[in-house]
Amino acid sequence: MTSGGTPAGYFDDMYAGAEDPWSFETRWYDQRKHEMTVACLPRRRYRSAFEPGCSTGMLTRRLAPRCDRLLAVDIAAAPVASARRRLAEQPHVRVERMRVPDEWPAVADDGFDLIVLSELGYYFDDAGLDLLVTRTVDSLEPGGTLVAVHWRPAVAEHARSGDDVHRLLAGVDALARTARHEEADFLLDVFLRVPPPARSVAQADGLW
Repeated sequence: MTSGGTPAGYFDDMYAGAEDPWSFETRWYDQRKHEMTVACLPRRRYRSAFEPGCSTGMLTRRLAPRCDRLLAVDIAAAPVASARRRLAEQPHVRVERMRVPDEWPAVADDGFDLIVLSELGYYFDDAGLDLLVTRTVDSLEPGGTLVAVHWRPAVAEHARSGDDVHRLLAGVDALARTARHEEADFLLDVFLRVPPPARSVAQADGLW
């Protein structure tokens, strides 16, 4: 991570102790949250998606059927290897090791039409989070979807709270929030890149 945020060694240590240190594969809380994250996507299908901080690929596996192309990255080698095994039979999904936001994928002229920030933003200090948000917005095509989902309770290893991440995103002029799901455990927000003006799912489907 960037200076002042959660150090990269924290993630290496976590994965050295267990292949799935946050129990994404077995815990109902995470299974349900991942399903809700995918269910909230306003489009039926996406052309080009990006998931930084993919961990072992449990959410990636659920996103894959909704995307023509999906790039998933993580800072640590162990989860990248796990995610590659999990997604090996889906050639339209690419899993890479990358230190975001200091490193960022090259973006075509039309950009990504979906970016998913899941359990990522609270690891960064102010400068790191500002850079993450800037690069996310700059990489998102006009009308593209940004989904943010973050744990809310305090964690010693986090540089900030999940609520702080969502407050910052809500204040970005280039993003219009179109949906929010709030629980004691996590926040889930859906934003569209504006302009053009944001439309609801029903509006996009011509219902009103």
